[in-house]
Amino acid sequence: MMLNANLQRSDLLERLHAARAETDALFEIIKPEFLFDRPISERHRLAFYIGHLEAFDWNLLSERLHIAGSHADLDRLFAFGIDPVAGNLPSDQPSDWPTLEEIRAYRDLVRGQTDVALERANVDDAFEQVLTVVVEHRQMHSETLSYLFHQMPYETKSGTRRSHIASKATVTPETVRIPAGPATLGQRSSSGTFGWDNEFEGHTVDAPAFSIDKFKISNAQYLRFHDDGGYDDRDLWDDENWAWKTAHSISHPAFWLRMAGAWFWRAMFDAIPLPLDGPVYVSHAEASAYARWAGRSLPTEAQWQRAAFGASSLHPRALATRGFDPFPVNSAALGAPSEFGLVGMHANGWEWTSTVFAPFAGFRTFDFYPNYSEPFFDGMHFVLKGGSVRTAPSMLRPSFRNWFQNHYQYVYAGFRCVDIDKE
Repeated sequence: MMLNANLQRSDLLERLHAARAETDALFEIIKPEFLFDRPISERHRLAFYIGHLEAFDWNLLSERLHIAGSHADLDRLFAFGIDPVAGNLPSDQPSDWPTLEEIRAYRDLVRGQTDVALERANVDDAFEQVLTVVVEHRQMHSETLSYLFHQMPYETKSGTRRSHIASKATVTPETVRIPAGPATLGQRSSSGTFGWDNEFEGHTVDAPAFSIDKFKISNAQYLRFHDDGGYDDRDLWDDENWAWKTAHSISHPAFWLRMAGAWFWRAMFDAIPLPLDGPVYVSHAEASAYARWAGRSLPTEAQWQRAAFGASSLHPRALATRGFDPFPVNSAALGAPSEFGLVGMHANGWEWTSTVFAPFAGFRTFDFYPNYSEPFFDGMHFVLKGGSVRTAPSMLRPSFRNWFQNHYQYVYAGFRCVDIDKE
């Protein structure tokens, strides 16, 4: 038993160290003089996240590991991020924060104190659950940092890597009929595997027959919506979404750039001609307007799950590479199609659903992290499924549920459309 516990601890610590290495490497992308910039107005300044990742680990682990520190003020300062609510924007200034040197010193101190205690920690199921939360929380922030950095001006970044999606090819849209049948949502507590609180309690629902896009909606398809006046057609937007679009002068996806009379893609390290066969990244509001324009709708969570997995819950594979930009919607790199022949449902961009984020029957909060999901059961957040090129492989599990607000444009998120089967 002691040998198994040591192996279990070793595996968890290896995952933690790998996640740390990934976030450390990400921060190297931004030149130090720009780390107090705020690329997205609804989020913290970048330097905050250097401290936040360690503060989260410390605040969750220190009591369990019986370690004490003399940095309580910084533990509180870096404890919480911001839910991206437009209209309730942060107003802090760089001078309100510790210096970059002080934040890095805090990171190193907390990390060192935590590691010493982790090396002697006793491993049991409860400890494994908490440490897995620590690892996946950091992996989630790795993806958040990536899309934050995507919005930074190119001159603020170190590196000259090129995007792999510079393509002017188009993809012929196709739909796939999904027969009526069961869809498995979430996972059951009896599975004995890790999941976040909103993944429980797993259950099966019956999905009527429907048709869904074989591929994600591409930039080429969305460009037709844009050029047809989709952003100016009042009938395509509900009152809330129209008010948001108008107030913020939203006229195109956040990952599109207009330069020299042409559309370009905001890749991580350079602007490239808009890849027509790449998946469009948009907010839920924009995806909903497109679906109305096309005379269709976004899939429900159950429809998406049925199309992706059938009745099974097999774990999809990650992409072979973890770059910063998506692949073409029909790329062979996306792997084998789903049971029903759909392409690229995992790891090439999250996919919006029409389902409001809400608890499953039998939901219970984590006693050690009660605010992970419950504050967001507010009717303002929508479920996303599938994962992006920056999503950690463990979170590609079928039960994982992501969520964001209706108007948030910056996530690596696209969509498909569905039609209800009339047969």
